[in-house]
Amino acid sequence: MCGILAVFGCVDNSPVKRARIIELSRRLRHRGPDWSGLHCYQDCYLAHQRLAIVDPASGDQPLYNEDKTVVVTVNGEIYNHKELREKLKTHDFRTGSDCEVIAHLYEEYGEDFVDMLDGMFSFVLLDTRDKSFIAARDAIGITPLYMGWGHDGSIWFASEMKSLSDDCERFISFLPGHIYSSKHGLKRWYNPPWYSEQIPSTEYDPIVLREAFEKAVIKRLMTDVPFGVLLSGGLDSSLVAAVASRYLANSEGACQWGSQLHTFCIGLKGSPDLRAAREVADYLGTRHHEFYFTVQEGLDALEEVIYHIETYDVTTIRASTPMFLMSRKIKSLGVKMVLSGEGSDEIFGGYLYFHKAPNKEEFHTETCRKVKALHLYDCLRANKSTSAWGLEARVPFLDKEFLDTAMSIDPEWKMVRPDLGRIEKWILRNAFDVEEKPYLPKHILYRQKEQFSDGVGYSWIDSLKDYANQLVPDPILTNAKFIYPENTPSTKEGYYYRTIFEKFFPKNAARSTVPGGPSVACSTAKALEWDVSWSKNPDPSGRAALGVHEAAYEDTVDPTKDNLMNGSPLKLKDGTLEKTAEVV
Repeated sequence: MCGILAVFGCVDNSPVKRARIIELSRRLRHRGPDWSGLHCYQDCYLAHQRLAIVDPASGDQPLYNEDKTVVVTVNGEIYNHKELREKLKTHDFRTGSDCEVIAHLYEEYGEDFVDMLDGMFSFVLLDTRDKSFIAARDAIGITPLYMGWGHDGSIWFASEMKSLSDDCERFISFLPGHIYSSKHGLKRWYNPPWYSEQIPSTEYDPIVLREAFEKAVIKRLMTDVPFGVLLSGGLDSSLVAAVASRYLANSEGACQWGSQLHTFCIGLKGSPDLRAAREVADYLGTRHHEFYFTVQEGLDALEEVIYHIETYDVTTIRASTPMFLMSRKIKSLGVKMVLSGEGSDEIFGGYLYFHKAPNKEEFHTETCRKVKALHLYDCLRANKSTSAWGLEARVPFLDKEFLDTAMSIDPEWKMVRPDLGRIEKWILRNAFDVEEKPYLPKHILYRQKEQFSDGVGYSWIDSLKDYANQLVPDPILTNAKFIYPENTPSTKEGYYYRTIFEKFFPKNAARSTVPGGPSVACSTAKALEWDVSWSKNPDPSGRAALGVHEAAYEDTVDPTKDNLMNGSPLKLKDGTLEKTAEVV
């Protein structure tokens, strides 16, 4: 991942302003430690911090058309850049960068080219011929982008909020699948059939689904640097690893880095993920790297994690912390790109609360809501917690073509049906359940969903709650609505995260970029209506799905007390919480 910053219409275009833009761009250097670039044109600035993945030698940014009248700064990867170059044979390319096609596509097609891009991206483009500019973000929001407005009327764009928060009076999260034009304003360029949330009727074909996913993984093996797969041992990451391992030998990356796939996992010692990941790695024959962290190391990293991921959402912080720690370890091995399994649970209804979906209409509408919100949750986590250490995460489940295929299937096939032997994500499991050359062992293929923050070790979440209970007294939480009237935290853990966030990002615009509302096992607020008992235990952990998760919380937890019951701490034992004696 790279870091981009662009400013248009500055009243001050003195050397002092240039120095300020460079200073703000440096705040993104963790995203792109390999090189820095800046293009100035009158009162317009386009800055770039590069993480070199494709064409490391000559692909520095900003990038240009032939006569340098079109300038673009890009964060992302364009997987179909070679096919697009075939449509641009009259153009002269300066580099082998996959992102250079953007400048030439604009020259050829004007603003109506974004839907031609197959990849993950956020970019800002300046046409110096008339000083017009455009900014766009990929379909789902895999890459982050923010838009802001300065006191002097200037318009700003940046990969992360920290480059805007001091110099913009107002800033927002740029909407995924949208393009902003200085001539025509903001409009959505991504308009797939599923976006309207109409109930699809396409019959499930396991071969079509399997081939679409394989294609999505294969195209993401495009790299000129060492890479691997994040492997938790759950279904999604295991399928990514299985497909990547199967097709790696014929990929571009294998020519330079060999045909044995590297896989990576992190957890507390003895955690469910570590055991499952090791078994999958042994089965696939990958070169597996197992990392450990302690609860204390996780707690010590919280402030840094929140600074980097720029949210106070509880479940995002819980899952980002081990991913942040793992990314540092991975980068230390010289790896710069990883494939990851985000998006599957949203597409297929994999979260355990989907067991309670009352009908296929509610099921499908909820998956649409979840996919549309990914840029605020899992995409934000996967991108920012890895980019904090100059590591790029690619997510094949969010491939545009695969998404179209998966979201067009009649949701009746996605429903959890115990009477038919269908657990969550059955259609995905079934698509890869083949007898000849199996992708995975059956017990892995049919392992129950485990959220990443749970799978790294159940005591991780329990310890976070205990830690917050020690730091936040009862009266403070009682009066939280007066301190934080917007998105008021309902738990001590949430309150603690909020105080850290406000320290780094004190403006109202910053707190407004974070979503709110109750949730159980990562549900939307609307889905809480599916089971009345959930409203009594609104915790985003998968173990809050009472009656579904195999290690569910057995006691109803008072949300204001986190994991305290009648004043005594709760402790996990044999997969359930028990009350322990309070030490006085």
